[in-house]
Amino acid sequence: MGKKLKICGVAFALTGFMAAAAQAQSNPVVLPQVVISPTQIPTPSDHVASSVSVVTAADIERDQRRSVPDVLNSLPGLNVVQTGGPGGQASIFIRGTNSNHVKVLIDGIDVSDPSTPNRTFDFGHLQTFDIERVEVLRGPQSGLYGADAIGGVISITTKKGEGPPKVRALVEGGSFGTFNQAAGVSGSMAAVNYALNVSHMRSADVPVTPDRLLPPGRAAIGNSYENTTASARLGADISKDFSVTWVGRYTDSNLFFTGTDFPAPAFIGVPSAQQSQGVTHQFFTRGEAVWSVFDGRLKNHFGAAYTDIWSWNKTPTAAATTYQGTRDKYDWRGDIALAPGHVLLLGAESETERLNTAGLSRQNGNTGVYAEIQSEFAKRFFVVANARHDNNERFGPYSTYRVAPAIIVPVTDTKLKASYGTGFKAPSLSQLYQNFPPFFSANPNLLPEKSRGYDAGFEQPLFNNRVRFGVTYFNNDIEDLINCNTFCTTVINIGRARTYGTESFVAWTVTDRLRVRADYTHTIAYDVTTGFDLTRRPKDKASVQTVWQPIDPLTLSATVLWVSSWVDVDRAGVLVRPVSPGYTTVNVAANYAVNPHATVFGRIDNLFNQHYEDPNGYLQPGLGIYAGIRVNN
Repeated sequence: MGKKLKICGVAFALTGFMAAAAQAQSNPVVLPQVVISPTQIPTPSDHVASSVSVVTAADIERDQRRSVPDVLNSLPGLNVVQTGGPGGQASIFIRGTNSNHVKVLIDGIDVSDPSTPNRTFDFGHLQTFDIERVEVLRGPQSGLYGADAIGGVISITTKKGEGPPKVRALVEGGSFGTFNQAAGVSGSMAAVNYALNVSHMRSADVPVTPDRLLPPGRAAIGNSYENTTASARLGADISKDFSVTWVGRYTDSNLFFTGTDFPAPAFIGVPSAQQSQGVTHQFFTRGEAVWSVFDGRLKNHFGAAYTDIWSWNKTPTAAATTYQGTRDKYDWRGDIALAPGHVLLLGAESETERLNTAGLSRQNGNTGVYAEIQSEFAKRFFVVANARHDNNERFGPYSTYRVAPAIIVPVTDTKLKASYGTGFKAPSLSQLYQNFPPFFSANPNLLPEKSRGYDAGFEQPLFNNRVRFGVTYFNNDIEDLINCNTFCTTVINIGRARTYGTESFVAWTVTDRLRVRADYTHTIAYDVTTGFDLTRRPKDKASVQTVWQPIDPLTLSATVLWVSSWVDVDRAGVLVRPVSPGYTTVNVAANYAVNPHATVFGRIDNLFNQHYEDPNGYLQPGLGIYAGIRVNN
């Protein structure tokens, strides 16, 4: 079935290309997107050399994606791994780097969890109702963003209120006991803007345990999950030169899941007979003041942010454990307009992160300064260069940089692009201080992981940009990876890894009512010391997405995703290196506007009921059918 679907997707893509060539001459020009994450300044995507993908609120609403892992799943260069259905732990791998090599920002807030062993962010609890935009920036970005940005940056922006008061709401139900509701109010009046949102997502019975792992006579127990998220974004223009913004986001989630037991005498991991429970509270907030001086030639951004992630976990056979990770961060950024087409950025940051759990309370601080120059010449040559210096309380100073030129070739309008940058990943508080006696000790002498990476490629527009295709080659070398020692009694800097590959795409605006895009990513990721492939990095991934509006009220979309096999670990986390088979999924969605104030919608996920595990030992949801209504004033 997977091969047939892949062939059908390619055939459909070729059909779209032929149609585009026939109709492109009479259709209007497609304007480029504006991106922010590559430089922190809104810039047309044609003018940046960085590889960046953008998903808008309209895309999320059209495809009816309720969680951010679902939004990211088909994007090039990414591999999304989630332990089961909604609420399961979700990790993102970018260009074959580790899942903790991704900087995650929500409205400029670093949302990584200081209490986790690798200082990661669990995407599994991040819902989409209030999200305006997701940008995925690939490649080393520490020269601008500091620690953790070895693989790239995922920057998420929430909705801002504009215009007259607007009320919107959503109700949806479907497979696996799903019942979702959300509501929001937004708008602006005079100098004040506001956006308030609340969402409640629930799934009651999602099968996640493969029958092959169950002891004889034991039935699988499905996961149940509940998530309530409230968010607010408030802003005021105090004067023409001074404005303030405040954002806040709180999530309360509760997951019942099947853990793993190790019964005697074999002590081989098997799914538990009783469920465990995990409760997570996430609170993120940031305030920012923007002050423009010298007729707007210098724009100052002053910010203060706070992150607080609290988690409680209880298994049937052990006492509950509680973890809390917090972070304070203060920052300033100045955007200086040197001349038309030339902007200088200067910035400074100071942060303190803390880990609190039973018998352990530790903290670590970091300060950083950076500079970036963004220039364009003759509307054809563009270059961005940045450099950053961080000083960490534990391992001292560390410097990184990045340079990224792009050129638009006259006549053909071919875009040639390249970048080279360095990155680093600071050790987590858990790795530095958290002991598990008598078997494991932390290592306060750890150094940061570091990387060097580059990419080079081209993009070619045709038929007034109705067709666009391109290929990018990427390469990352990572040193001083933090791994267990021989007997895993502690962690040390011993690892080296290399990742390389290509990202290719073709996009067609066939007509004003029909669009097709195909992406293909080839990734090689291996441990330089052992020569083994890195786990959970498929070598190949392809997707084809089609959006069709046959009549004004009706929008149809379909996504075909194919992922090749990969090396994994077993459910218990023991490195036995099983090879997980690849899979193909098809998702379809329909939206019908009954009138300007009401839209009915429905979708089918995993249309052909593909049974697959990703990661190994955790079933992904099968065929799911959902329907609902959206209303607004």
